[in-house]
Amino acid sequence: MAQHNELGKKGEQLAVDYLLKNNYTIIERNYRFDKAEVDIIAKKNETLAIIEVKTRSTSDFGDPQDFVKPKQIQRLVKAVDEYVTENDLDVEIRFDIIAIVKTGKGYDIEHLENAFYHF
Repeated sequence: MAQHNELGKKGEQLAVDYLLKNNYTIIERNYRFDKAEVDIIAKKNETLAIIEVKTRSTSDFGDPQDFVKPKQIQRLVKAVDEYVTENDLDVEIRFDIIAIVKTGKGYDIEHLENAFYHF
């Protein structure tokens, strides 16, 4: 497997561990609909957190969250609409990004709540 895929998998696991430690319940991982993949669907209280995980080996080229593009956001929103409808959910929805950067001593994890908005 390519090294960036390994880093991505490691990042997703770090994000799950972080969320669990912060009292989230993991509902789904890698939910797919149409051309979108939602990395993590988690719940905390009555809020469904849709989480995009961005992992980078360095921040030399920008912060990980800067790599979430408008087209990807549109696909995520469409996928989440389908997920909520399919599961007949009545919850608040929030779109988050967990940005992870590999450092010499491990990983820096930043959780950006409400990273983009559903219009």
